[in-house]
Amino acid sequence: MNAVRALVAAAAVAVALVLQVSFFPHLAWDGIVPNVCLLVVVGAALTRGPQFAIVLGFAAGLALDLAPPADHLAGRWALALVVVGYVAGRVRRDTQPTAGTVVATVAASSFVGTSVFALTGLVFGDPIGIPQMLEVVLVGVLWDVLLTPLVLPPVMAMFRHLEPDRSLA
Repeated sequence: MNAVRALVAAAAVAVALVLQVSFFPHLAWDGIVPNVCLLVVVGAALTRGPQFAIVLGFAAGLALDLAPPADHLAGRWALALVVVGYVAGRVRRDTQPTAGTVVATVAASSFVGTSVFALTGLVFGDPIGIPQMLEVVLVGVLWDVLLTPLVLPPVMAMFRHLEPDRSLA
């Protein structure tokens, strides 16, 4: 990974994290906010592939785990976003994804990532029941799909512009 791409990826995660923990809590539905960091990881996965997205997912997840309003064990979002980066990166083909593919990938990634986060909470004894967990997962997926048209196009264009993927040539 070259230094410019790493710096831009870090800046994208930082902007997403700031929006997620400072702006979107004011728009939260039942305390559930969209996962903007997840959207950045999915955008990176669709344009750069799973290897890049796994590294970015770990960094974004760890940043999310350590952000001030966090009330859970560190590492849960890091694990979830690593899985998301791998799964979303495997969707990537040798052509540019269609809008339908992008939305479906975001929905599946949001479901998988939020589920991994929630299930690790059950393992570590979070005081949340199954009905509340299902609500969090479903509302999270809805939020992320609603934000997809606003976040994914610029993120994907940014990663495509930085360095064209050599595997497509």
